[in-house]
Amino acid sequence: MQQRPVDCDRPARGRHLGYYVTLTVEPAMSESVRFEDKVVIVTGAGGGLGRAHALLFAKHGARVVVNDLGGSAHGEGANASAADRVVQEIRDAGGTAVANHDSVTDGGHIVQNALDAFGRIDVVVNNAGILRDKSFAKMEDADWDLVYRVHVEGAYKVTHAAWPHLREQNFGRVIFTSSTSGIYGNFGQSNYAMAKLGLYGLTRTLALEGRKNGIFVNAIAPTGGTRMTEGLIPANVFELLKPELVSPLVVYLGSDQCQDSGSLFEVGGGWIGKVRWERSLGASFDPHAGFSPEDVAAHWQSISDFDGAAHPADNIEALKEMMANVQKYVK
Repeated sequence: MQQRPVDCDRPARGRHLGYYVTLTVEPAMSESVRFEDKVVIVTGAGGGLGRAHALLFAKHGARVVVNDLGGSAHGEGANASAADRVVQEIRDAGGTAVANHDSVTDGGHIVQNALDAFGRIDVVVNNAGILRDKSFAKMEDADWDLVYRVHVEGAYKVTHAAWPHLREQNFGRVIFTSSTSGIYGNFGQSNYAMAKLGLYGLTRTLALEGRKNGIFVNAIAPTGGTRMTEGLIPANVFELLKPELVSPLVVYLGSDQCQDSGSLFEVGGGWIGKVRWERSLGASFDPHAGFSPEDVAAHWQSISDFDGAAHPADNIEALKEMMANVQKYVK
């Protein structure tokens, strides 16, 4: 297996788009991750990944707002019992939680619920999601629009409502739920892939805007055995992809200890890897003389060759090669 670096700051380990290195590690003793006096909103927390996140945050001392409309995996219907059951689980275990039954597109109501119940917000976990899988040829506007509204607009509405409170207190953690379908594409999921990769763009931008106020923003691309994936994964594999194997990363990303921001992590089945972009060194042309489609064809090997590839971490780094080429021809 070809091994390539992934961590943007440490160029010798992790995962990038296309290759990965797997390290098996034993659990180690470390500083306790605690959330006393912290308030966490988890959307879509009535089951699956969201439920696992909510339970683990509560176990580590957080006061949790368990949001779930209670609709189907396809976004139909509503049922308050899903969120209520998780709240009861948390309370039975000695934790503190309240239920919220609003749609994520009513993000202001969810945030106000947290403020009314606990007086503050510290962590927002955008987990709510649905599937409307169809090939692009068969995709209908309703399928596209509903997936966009839940995943993108919903995450925007909740986070935007929480943002001023996080800025005012100069602390916040926001976690978005992306997907490997967004990173790599997946047949029959053009709507879902669009939404999920869009959330990573939002992650990167909010990480830049939030850092001066102590707000760190990251994204996960989880693989978990939930109602949204049941039937798509063989049963013997499904049981090893339980949602509880995703939540420890989410809880860490929500903690004071986490100092990463703007990062994307694949997680599932007891494995975590950090993802970053990789770009070829490319081909350069004289911007005064211009270049033709034939020139592009003649240099296609250089354009597509990833030997010595760059791993830009931001827009400034992304422009380095282009601006270096421009500088060569400035008169």
